[in-house]
Amino acid sequence: MLSAFAQAFRTPDLRRKLLFTLGIMAIFRLGSFIPAPGVSYSNVQQCAAAAGGADLLGLINLFSGGALLQLSIFALGIMPYITASIITQLLRVVIPRFEVLHKEGQAGQAKLTQYTRYLTIFLAVLQSTTIITVASSGNLFPGCALPIFPDESAWTLVLTILTMTAGTGLIMWLGELITERGVGNGMSLLILTSIAASFPSAMWSIAGGDNGVAKFLAVVILILLITLLVVFVEQSQRRIPVQYAKRMVGRRMYGGSSTYIPLKINMAGVIPVIFASSLLALPTLAGQFGDATEGWVQWVSVNLADPGAPLYIAIYALLIIFFAYFYTSITFNPDEVADNMKRYGGFIPGIRAGRPTAEYLQYVISRITTAGALYLALVALIPTLAFVAMNIDQQAGFAFGGTSILIVVGVGLQTVKEIDSQLQQRHYEGFLR
Repeated sequence: MLSAFAQAFRTPDLRRKLLFTLGIMAIFRLGSFIPAPGVSYSNVQQCAAAAGGADLLGLINLFSGGALLQLSIFALGIMPYITASIITQLLRVVIPRFEVLHKEGQAGQAKLTQYTRYLTIFLAVLQSTTIITVASSGNLFPGCALPIFPDESAWTLVLTILTMTAGTGLIMWLGELITERGVGNGMSLLILTSIAASFPSAMWSIAGGDNGVAKFLAVVILILLITLLVVFVEQSQRRIPVQYAKRMVGRRMYGGSSTYIPLKINMAGVIPVIFASSLLALPTLAGQFGDATEGWVQWVSVNLADPGAPLYIAIYALLIIFFAYFYTSITFNPDEVADNMKRYGGFIPGIRAGRPTAEYLQYVISRITTAGALYLALVALIPTLAFVAMNIDQQAGFAFGGTSILIVVGVGLQTVKEIDSQLQQRHYEGFLR
């Protein structure tokens, strides 16, 4: 693998793409340390060291590479774009126009991408306003009396909102540049960069505590085992054989070939885990604005703020399973696949074309999704329970949680496959053998 990686850098065209990708990733990390206008950087550092992020803000802070709790120009990270992309996909079920655009090919996809960009900017304005309001009220770092905004004039707050929104637009543009001129999916690589940036500090916090060396080794072994499980499942697929009948088009004979439909065990990816984490964090975030002596705030603190609470674990697992089924039903349409097969003369051996094919595909996908949903719940819960048992702080739990491992391994596999395909196009031996 190392020799193939060196061979990739010896190829001029591929070397330019790799260096361009690495350069964009470096610019993205640099922007995470530039404070937004009006923010007291020294006060933010002191408050962040004393309090740390948690709950929903901790999840957003993970995807921003720590930029959120530093209130930098890239504080929102890639989260507005992720949310906008998910909303656009979900709207295909609600708005028929979006489904029509999805079926129109490249022109329709370009229009949907444009809608996603507009929605990203809108969400960036909304999220930046919320974060700045929370920060100015002192709830971003509970217990810290230092002012985040020494000058809380309306102009300063508006300028900060505009800066963070512009930073989100710049991140979106940088991701598209990587996709067009670099290697791999730009948005996915930026997410990978954000998560990987939190690994050193999380490892340091684990190794520096009580029984640090033992906990450090235990976490490393746990991560390796989960990584092996993720790689095995993400590479697994159910192949549905498809046979195409011969047909005459003009004077030429087409068809007569056999292929297969690859159905991944985990077709929903990491989306169900992100959805479940976000929904479970909302009550805790709302509790920060309430009085700590109120009954509902105490109940939320005991049952929904503690990752080791039985109710938290049960709700978390059920939400992951639900969203796995829900998202798979949106992204994979058996009726559409069956119609396309019928249109081009394809059929599954032993299954009639049309409605029987759609019912068979639905039967297979429902059972595959069961295994995928249980796998996602297992990967998401094992690190959480292990970190709670080892008394590891929540920041490290976010950095090495199931969501982080799924994203890092999934994006890594996707990028390695793309580099391998480009090496094979140039008749070189690739990464995968």
